[in-house]
Amino acid sequence: MLLSWDQYATRWSGLHGGVDPRRGSVLFRGWLRLAYGVGRMLARVGVRPAAVTALGLLLCALVPLAVRAGRPGPVIAAGLVVLSGLADSADGAVAVITNRVTRLGYVYDSVADRLGEAAWLVAFWLLGTPVWLVVAAGGVSWLHEYLRARATAAGMREIGVVSVAERPTRGIVVAVGLVLAGLASLAGPALRTGTATLAAAAWLLLGVVGLGQLTVAVHAALGHRPGDG
Repeated sequence: MLLSWDQYATRWSGLHGGVDPRRGSVLFRGWLRLAYGVGRMLARVGVRPAAVTALGLLLCALVPLAVRAGRPGPVIAAGLVVLSGLADSADGAVAVITNRVTRLGYVYDSVADRLGEAAWLVAFWLLGTPVWLVVAAGGVSWLHEYLRARATAAGMREIGVVSVAERPTRGIVVAVGLVLAGLASLAGPALRTGTATLAAAAWLLLGVVGLGQLTVAVHAALGHRPGDG
């Protein structure tokens, strides 16, 4: 029997540090409800979580190719980013709904996320964003995820904090940036490049702020206490 929305939300909350998807913002609730609906449909027809993860990674891999498809390329790429984000949420939904949440699946999903983000950054580079900015944006976001993973391994019981630089936020920045870059290309390649560069800069700025938020949360959870070794 497939989980109801309330059952799914309760289990999802237990897997994400107690964050209740029924009490978040309208956008947050709406996105997870959409992921739940898609995941429930896929689970009903027997699609496995790993297949959804692979689909999401494939969609990300197509993003750099799409930006090369002339003027409409960046807009097409933005659509692929949105679909890949939905797949990224839906694979977890399928796993929860079908009770197939595994530690190995979590690892594979995390690796797919990082590879997918690398493809997004390559798309910005192909649009003319300076390579140092692309590398810096990617480095900060990957450090954000590494810090959380190491803190969890060290005993932090929850995700620490929902920062301003979580993967869904990065996806939104990329999708909006690509759409605007596509529109800017109507005025010339220089404006398209500038727009893509601004989007990458926004990714970097949010990443720095988010890393700071997470660092504070990790320190509060694992900070040295009197009597510790």
